[in-house]
Amino acid sequence: MNTITANAKQKLALLGGPKTFTEKLERYNSIGPEEVEAAKKVVESGNLSQFLGCWEDDFYGGPKIREFEKAWSDHFKCKYSVAVNSNTSGLMAAVGAIGIEPGDEVIVSPWTMSATATAILVWNAIPVFADIEDRTFNLDPASIEKNITPLTKAIIVTDIFGHPARLDEIMAIARKHNLKVIEDNAQAPNSMYRGKYTGTVADIGVFSLNYHKHIHTGEGGVCVTDNDKLGERLQLIRNHAEAVLRDRKVDDYSNMIGFNFRMTEIEAAIGIEQLKKLPAFAQKKIDVAAKLAEGLRDLPGLRLPVIEKDCTHVYYCIPLLVDESVTGVSRNRIHEAIVAEGVPAIGKAYENIHLLPIYQKRIAYGSRGFPWTADFYKGKVSYEKGICPVAEGMNEKRYMNIAVCLFEYNDVKIAQTIAGFRKVWDNLDQLR
Repeated sequence: MNTITANAKQKLALLGGPKTFTEKLERYNSIGPEEVEAAKKVVESGNLSQFLGCWEDDFYGGPKIREFEKAWSDHFKCKYSVAVNSNTSGLMAAVGAIGIEPGDEVIVSPWTMSATATAILVWNAIPVFADIEDRTFNLDPASIEKNITPLTKAIIVTDIFGHPARLDEIMAIARKHNLKVIEDNAQAPNSMYRGKYTGTVADIGVFSLNYHKHIHTGEGGVCVTDNDKLGERLQLIRNHAEAVLRDRKVDDYSNMIGFNFRMTEIEAAIGIEQLKKLPAFAQKKIDVAAKLAEGLRDLPGLRLPVIEKDCTHVYYCIPLLVDESVTGVSRNRIHEAIVAEGVPAIGKAYENIHLLPIYQKRIAYGSRGFPWTADFYKGKVSYEKGICPVAEGMNEKRYMNIAVCLFEYNDVKIAQTIAGFRKVWDNLDQLR
């Protein structure tokens, strides 16, 4: 496995040869009998949701919501856990909770799910895209600093692909400039950063519970914070805040909009059981990645994931970089050949968000360029190609990944994945 010999002189599947990968890949499924029984009990109780949008005890939801939130806080060692119906909703609630005003600028990565940036636009604030660094693909602190203006009020940092961002440096920049930080931890639950769980380092952290994450409730998310005011504001924004402000005796009315981001009792019951399994599921991804790395580490021109000191990587996917100057073959062609062998490889992570039509045309609300053209925005943000050269270069010709969180991997499938890569590498001359 440590020399490139096993697949020498074999015709690539892309060119008519036999596929390497003969095992069918099953979709990753974290749901077991415990979740089925928990959901069944809720359904049989008839109490599928207990939220009320008025100021009484049920404003905070039913017994399973509260049990789930307590379990989440106990596991992640945080003061407040606020269950929501998606990570997207959680990001929207988080941006509102920190007091963002229309026309404020919020720095965000161009290399993440589009909702990370859209959560800024919801509040009529302006996304500003800083570049990523090419070791872990997270926001580059130097690029963050470069993009700060007098209008900057916050940073949304993503722990992308399962590895923590450079959180201490980013928090130091934020404190220096009096900025709030939101940590989008959708892909890195249970990863550690210098002794703390990712998602708990920033002012607010947001976790995802949709179907292709390490654990899931179908759809869902959780916001966490140790700050009393932010915890309350997250709870208010989640559930029709405007209806309870007078009775709750809230004195800060900013961003108290009538959203319904509420999780159901069924999802919470499933979440309670899933959370118990998170350490084991995260370790399983780590073990799969270690075995794949052992089989691929000597392939010239292929860079395996980097793990920074005092960090853990929980591998939502296994990010890889291809060096065309070494392989003599483009990333696109290599990816095409690997996929033809049956290997579940993905050629791009995300479209660079700043190059999506919503930002290129600057049309979000209505058709007249709002909020960029509004009188309240005094800045001059750029979304031109070239503002994030590292992220753009990744998508254009360097990056691909193995989709760990989408599929179940056993030793046979791991071995065939390795064999598929090695066959392509051993026969790169067929692609030149």
